[in-house]
Amino acid sequence: MRTFALALAVAALLTATVAAQEPWHPSRYGAEDRIGAMNNLSPEGARNAARLVKTGKVYALGVVTGRSAPAYPGRSFGMSVLQLNDGGGGGVGANKVTGHDDLLMTYVGIGSQIDGFGHLGIDHRYYNGVHARDFYRSDGVSQFGTHLIPPTATRGVLLDMTKHFNQNPVAPGTAFNRAAIEAAARAARVRIGRGDVVLFHTGWMAAKASSDAAAFIATQPGLGREGAEYLAGLGVVMIGADTAALEAIPFEDPAQPFIVHQTLLAKNGVHVLENIDTNALAADGAAEFMFVLGQPRFEGTVQAVINPVAIR
Repeated sequence: MRTFALALAVAALLTATVAAQEPWHPSRYGAEDRIGAMNNLSPEGARNAARLVKTGKVYALGVVTGRSAPAYPGRSFGMSVLQLNDGGGGGVGANKVTGHDDLLMTYVGIGSQIDGFGHLGIDHRYYNGVHARDFYRSDGVSQFGTHLIPPTATRGVLLDMTKHFNQNPVAPGTAFNRAAIEAAARAARVRIGRGDVVLFHTGWMAAKASSDAAAFIATQPGLGREGAEYLAGLGVVMIGADTAALEAIPFEDPAQPFIVHQTLLAKNGVHVLENIDTNALAADGAAEFMFVLGQPRFEGTVQAVINPVAIR
């Protein structure tokens, strides 16, 4: 029996090792591709999304970014408003022009944000197997910069997981995998498809973000690995949630932190959206809508502060 148990353990270890080494590149979109699932956007998809607009109600999905914005330890926000000439002296010209400028000194992975493909990889390799040495530059990456992400106008889908689990907020560590995602989609009467942006409402932001910032980041419900693989297989372009990490924390497997990020960004070229304010959409029972994002085009960044817009 001891020999049999040892054989099973060795077999399990070998299976896990093989799975970890399974090839995940080149991408299904081609070995030279750099935009991943964004290839699934199309003029037809944008037109179909526009047809979802019935009331004209517009939702800001980004939180206000400032010193109290959700941020992982070590990240911070800072800015100064500079007086051009209001500090003394007269205005410029006969019309006495005065004014102010902004000087921003901040991490861009703060508040509501999009993760680019240069943000997180697997053993120094990133989307399509590109090694960090081939694109990393301290003054801005030479590939995968968020300024290169195509503008997005497509269908958005909201899955209200507070209804699915009958919890508000959903308990931390709860992982959303295929069965839960399919059930939530059926309940919302939506079918997730190619080119969609999928957002999860967990109630976590409303419950924790303003009252307990540390707890908001330390643990959270979110997407599981199987769920990430399932959605990526459907051809979605972005996945987000009203949480700081999108994926469930504590992690499904403590030995594999942020594996959902690896699955989406590195293996499948699907962008991750974090700290998305889904509260108003969920309150209105919105299941599908037009999703619009034109991220700031700061050259060479691996993340970007964003304010996506939903229109229904």
